Amino acid sequence: MRLSKETNLKYLKVDLQSNGIRVLKGDKGRIGGAGPAGAKIFTFGDTVANVPTMSTFVENSPYSVELEGGKGILKRYDDEVAVIESPMPEFYKLKTKEGIPYKQIGLLHGTDCLASTPVQTCVYWNMPDRCKFCGIELSRKKGTTTAVKRPEEIAEVADAAKRLDKVSHVTLTIGTLKGADKGIKVLCKCASAIKDLTGLPIHAQFEPPDDFRYLEELHASGVDTVGVHIESFDEDVLRKIAPAKARIGVDGFMNAWKRSVELFGENQVSSFIIAGLGEDDQSIIEGSRILADLGVYPLVLSLRPIPGSDLENEIPPGFERMKRIYEEVSMIVKDRGLSWKRSKAGCVRCRACSALDVFEK
Repeated sequence: MRLSKETNLKYLKVDLQSNGIRVLKGDKGRIGGAGPAGAKIFTFGDTVANVPTMSTFVENSPYSVELEGGKGILKRYDDEVAVIESPMPEFYKLKTKEGIPYKQIGLLHGTDCLASTPVQTCVYWNMPDRCKFCGIELSRKKGTTTAVKRPEEIAEVADAAKRLDKVSHVTLTIGTLKGADKGIKVLCKCASAIKDLTGLPIHAQFEPPDDFRYLEELHASGVDTVGVHIESFDEDVLRKIAPAKARIGVDGFMNAWKRSVELFGENQVSSFIIAGLGEDDQSIIEGSRILADLGVYPLVLSLRPIPGSDLENEIPPGFERMKRIYEEVSMIVKDRGLSWKRSKAGCVRCRACSALDVFEK
């Protein structure tokens, strides 16, 4: 795709997430962890993008930047495209009384979201059932995070981020833990601590529990929105890429989505759909329609090949494919009355990892 200074910024966001940015000078961002790692947050125009910076395919990106003081001129080859920013949060400078850096407890996602993974492990990590795209334990091995964060520590960091960096919502992620709750009990304790101290809206992500009473406990703890992520509606792809989720099956996820919408409300439940795992476009479109009909926001995003993960050498879908998918899914979202603007907290509201937000306009 040809881009110039006059490029429509919504298309730029799509192209950056397909190609990445070569950071020639300055910090390259987050190494590993839960969610789309190996990337850095950039703002430009009126949007924000989590852009790959460390994956192998980025070496061939036409985009580059040299950062000075968190700001730089994005170039496509030798052409200047846009001014982009990636400021360092003030709360990153602080430590707990035990000497733990705040940034090992929580990270800024997007422009105003604090994200934390209370337990940086997953029961599937050393098993064939492990999600092939995931990097949840990589950051712990790199020493950039702590394995377990206490609820009061996360609340302390959230309070500082709210005061110093205008953070307005919190995302809690977790690898699947042993037990029927799958880790939801830990999320409940963290959410209660955060809500009591800060009052911030909270988003939680988890595997569907064996008993839906844990969803009720999560709601009672102060969680405002939830993410129950199927990742792909192509059953063959899911069995290959995320075997544990394939065992739950679409019907299992459907039941969890329905109960979650009953508790948290329409537009306050979401599911990731990852493009680039080997599926066809129609599975993404039809899956998005299924979700939207339930009142669940289909958060479509392109594959992020995280360095150190099983898919580290994969290449994300190209610009034309993602543009086409976003255009179709945005129409489904709008037809069902859903919008990122209505989400109270979490990845949908954050907007950084998907370009669906700019296609809603």
